[in-house]
Amino acid sequence: MTDTAQALFDVQDYKAFVNVQIEAAVRTIGSRYPYDDFEHQEVTLRGNSDQVRSELRTELINRLQVAGITVDECGFTHLAYASEIAGAMLRRQQAQAVVAARKALVEGAVGMVEMALDMLATKKLVELDGDRRATLVSNLMVVLCSERDTQPIVNAGTLPH
Repeated sequence: MTDTAQALFDVQDYKAFVNVQIEAAVRTIGSRYPYDDFEHQEVTLRGNSDQVRSELRTELINRLQVAGITVDECGFTHLAYASEIAGAMLRRQQAQAVVAARKALVEGAVGMVEMALDMLATKKLVELDGDRRATLVSNLMVVLCSERDTQPIVNAGTLPH
């Protein structure tokens, strides 16, 4: 406290006043930013603790100065989703991880298909018309992107010479 006379005059129960102002400041700052940003493109409560702490301190200073109370330091000691939101956020995180894994898998498969087509053309092992090229690409993508072991199918038909 910087001015005890002002505090006694303006605020009867300063402990209760401080608690109410802290909760109000935390709600104000908490509603300003998302908890987390999985694309890492915006300020978040979890990812930008220095900036959030600074803004929380400023908010508290503004709210508590009427009581003559100064704020030297503040910050969040624990951040967590409310229990009703936690399950939904966990599912969101899992879905984003699956999408990222699938994207990496497809990118890798496309690179391998390109490499296979280039090698077949370079070594002149086989000439593929448009339909056979499309079939080969399709089969390779299925094999490379499948989550299960693939089963080979042997074509007993004839190939033109």
